[in-house]
Amino acid sequence: MANLILPPRWQISERHVTPESVYRNRRAFLQQMGLLGTGLLGAAEWIHAADAPAATPPAGKYPAPRNPKFDGKGLTLSDATVTAEYNNFYEFSTSKDRVHKMVGSFTTDPWTVRIDGLCDRPRTVDARELIGEFPLEERVYRFRCVEAWAMIVPWTGFPLSRLLRSVEPKSEARFVRFTTANRPEQMPGIGRLRGYPWPYTEGLRLDEAMNDLVLVATGIYGKPLPKQNGAPLRLVVPWKYGYKSIKSIVRIELVAKQPETLWETLAPDEYPFESNVDPKVPHPRWSQASERLIDTGDRVPTLPYNGYGEQVGSLYRKS
Repeated sequence: MANLILPPRWQISERHVTPESVYRNRRAFLQQMGLLGTGLLGAAEWIHAADAPAATPPAGKYPAPRNPKFDGKGLTLSDATVTAEYNNFYEFSTSKDRVHKMVGSFTTDPWTVRIDGLCDRPRTVDARELIGEFPLEERVYRFRCVEAWAMIVPWTGFPLSRLLRSVEPKSEARFVRFTTANRPEQMPGIGRLRGYPWPYTEGLRLDEAMNDLVLVATGIYGKPLPKQNGAPLRLVVPWKYGYKSIKSIVRIELVAKQPETLWETLAPDEYPFESNVDPKVPHPRWSQASERLIDTGDRVPTLPYNGYGEQVGSLYRKS
């Protein structure tokens, strides 16, 4: 009798993979604030936009070898052109199709990152040095936005756990707080959204942050991250809604208490701290039971933990 091979739950059929061409054009978010995004731009506009590497990468780092645990076998990757034009990055614009046009003056080299707080070996390091310090790998991950759209992209980076272990967290550290750059002179959206508690902050429990799935992403599609994708360093937490995957990180801080985050501060009922992908828990303004594949427009069922339940479900089981 032939062997029956069952694919892991996180693996999606090839026809459901989001073309890279769709990812870069994120819809503006808070409708009650009068913010509305517009449609996708053509590939020609993207070619003339900010797709150049944000900084000269360390030699030999890209493309990185793909991790066989997350190799995306049988999947067709999303189209890179759309990935460059489908972005939520409110520091620049609330319109997904405008972010890539607004990042030209954003300086990402040099870029300093501080890793500190409740640890024995705090450090401040240039992003290029940090990228050169850790072996990079490529991982194909599902990405699920809280707005109920989804895609699949190949990220390049290194596990956050390696960086955290290198600074030796203290026993009282229970959470990790992340902070995005706050440069109103280079990020015009900050000035337009004066009521937002800038800088953008996010957080994870320390045990979540130490999970092997959490990636410090430095690249996408075999190249360094473009600015609109969160250059030079961003987080990718694939079992949580996309806003937890904070972009353009300047500080990683180990703390004892649950940190305040930007979206939870603005709308705690809509964007709670945990924010795990859960099809059974609707957003106050829409269902989360299914997701729209941006390339095809197909509606497919949403998986608990975005399909990564085997890897992270034990983090949330009540004793």
